[in-house]
Amino acid sequence: MTEPHAPRCTDARVARIVEAFETLTPADVARLGDFYAADAVFKDPFNEVRGISDIQRVFSHMYVALDAPYFVVKDVLVQGDQCFLSWDFCFRFRRFSRELQTVRGASHLKLGEHGLITLHRDYWDAAEELYEKLPGVGVLMRWLKRQANS
Repeated sequence: MTEPHAPRCTDARVARIVEAFETLTPADVARLGDFYAADAVFKDPFNEVRGISDIQRVFSHMYVALDAPYFVVKDVLVQGDQCFLSWDFCFRFRRFSRELQTVRGASHLKLGEHGLITLHRDYWDAAEELYEKLPGVGVLMRWLKRQANS
């Protein structure tokens, strides 16, 4: 894991969340209830879940499926009870190339009472940021992309 280096955020609620994401470890998954409301919704290109236990399951699976995953928050925008984070998600595949991979994406967070996350929606291009990096599938995805751009 790298040292956190998110941009300075003056909103204490959001700064606390950014620090949690950047320093997240498998052991910390059990503490996600400190950051998410009990009925929070999490959505990304592969999951749409509601509730702490299901959100914990998504994050736990990340540590099972990938080797040494971590987030680096690049930008933080806050307006009222909402924020937008752009980030790099770094990891190594367990079964394929051991090369460090980076997925670039963003999260839209809505904060409720006590600064807890009520909605966490991740935006990233699964085709470009993930499928193109997989052996076999990646060759096909890159070919399709070239065909679409010719």
